[in-house]
Amino acid sequence: MFNSLSDRLTATFKNLRGKGRLSEADVDATVREIRRALLDADVAVPVVREFTGKVRERALGAGVNAALNPAQQIVKIVNEELVAILGGETRRIHLAKNPPTVIMLAGLQGAGKTTLGGKLAKWLKSQGHSPLLVAADLQRPNAVKQLQVNGERAGVPVFAPHPGVSSEFEAATGDPVAVARAGVAEAKAKLYDVVIVDTAGRLGIDAEMMAQAANIRAAITPDEVLFVVDAMIGQDAVTTAQAFNEGVNFTGVVLAKLDGDARGGAALSVASVTGKPVMFASTGESLDDFELFHPDRMASRILDMGDVLTLIEQAEKNWDRAEAERMAQKFADQEDFTLDDFLAQMQQIRKMGSMKKMLMMMPGAANIRQQLENFDEREIDRVEAIVRSMTPHERVAPKIINGSRRARIARGSGVHVSEVNGLLERFGQAQKMMKKMAQGGGIPGMPGIAGPGGFGGARKGKKVVKKKARSGNPAKAAQEAREAAERRANAGRSLPTGAAFGAGTEEFDPAALNLPKGFDKFLGK
Repeated sequence: MFNSLSDRLTATFKNLRGKGRLSEADVDATVREIRRALLDADVAVPVVREFTGKVRERALGAGVNAALNPAQQIVKIVNEELVAILGGETRRIHLAKNPPTVIMLAGLQGAGKTTLGGKLAKWLKSQGHSPLLVAADLQRPNAVKQLQVNGERAGVPVFAPHPGVSSEFEAATGDPVAVARAGVAEAKAKLYDVVIVDTAGRLGIDAEMMAQAANIRAAITPDEVLFVVDAMIGQDAVTTAQAFNEGVNFTGVVLAKLDGDARGGAALSVASVTGKPVMFASTGESLDDFELFHPDRMASRILDMGDVLTLIEQAEKNWDRAEAERMAQKFADQEDFTLDDFLAQMQQIRKMGSMKKMLMMMPGAANIRQQLENFDEREIDRVEAIVRSMTPHERVAPKIINGSRRARIARGSGVHVSEVNGLLERFGQAQKMMKKMAQGGGIPGMPGIAGPGGFGGARKGKKVVKKKARSGNPAKAAQEAREAAERRANAGRSLPTGAAFGAGTEEFDPAALNLPKGFDKFLGK
């Protein structure tokens, strides 16, 4: 959404690098570029004027941190002012002391209220609440049906006593106010703790429809009135927001379609002009593409400083802890990283959502935006198909995959042999890196970053003994294991009785060997 604005601001800050101090002319030139970038992003003119005025005043003021260079000073000031116009701090839903908490959705026609109702209901359910959706939009054709479908997908019940209209030529007959009031009563009777009332879309100049929204608000006395605004609406967002604020006095803003390619000025304008905070953001078409709006994190995204906190939260929410612990234990035991493990890790990453969105949250992602835009999400599906086309033994011992096996795998997964070759080559490199990290050597090519085996790599003077690679042939691997066991047993028996490391004439127990985990299956017992 903010790609254009982010690129312009980043280019502006680059011009300040190498300067020892900021002159008034430097500040004026930078502020002028920031003003142009904001206007190009469709930010409202009054907001731009106020924003640039504060940036200039602070950049020339005495409170500038002398420890920062000019570029860092400007970035710090712009970041803090962006956070301020985006709302300052994260605003969460104010829950009612006596449930249910009533939430009313209002907004323009086509802003995405009905879809957002399903997203909000699913998000609240994931937070431990028991929400109820109320279909009070009886004007738009099939709006009630759409809400019922969204509720079913979200696993949330929908209260819909009236079917609404099914075509634009059918006159609306139901009473939205009565439906909303009955929905709240239903939630109280069945002990739902949150009620989400979906109302009809309307135009800011439509006095009759705005009066209906005001009547619904008076009838149900909502704890929150969320104004749903299309983030791609541009400069008109301010006028629309002011009209709705006067009509229904909303308490918070929800930005819909934040994943679009428009300039995103609405996000920077609505909160500042109306004084009402942005509470949520819809970032895609899926019901899971919905998140709490954090002004500081959004400012960091705009300035290409990343949003690592949101990335961590997504990982914690979607990552399988049991699988993570299993991989950590396998890593600590220095067991081989197999294609089965690779597939499991890939599936964990897929649970977190779009790879593009995750990578764009990394600091400096603007530098590789073109590559990310060209990234094909279906590549993950092709990799998964390749791995699943292998036999269980091929996944554990990929060295046995010869030319004929590669051709069979390619046919089974519907790809070219070259793609199979490329995957196996990349996997081999990843396997080597994992093995080196498990041995305490750190990440190859990155000195000072250690793996679990130690800090800063292997200790000086301590030689890491490399394990002999296992054979891909199961029979040969078992034979090698038996021979190794016999050598160790013979070595123990050859020592005289009472020797420090000897076992005397006692029978040898293979279980006493310090073999890698899972190796006992080759001992033939």
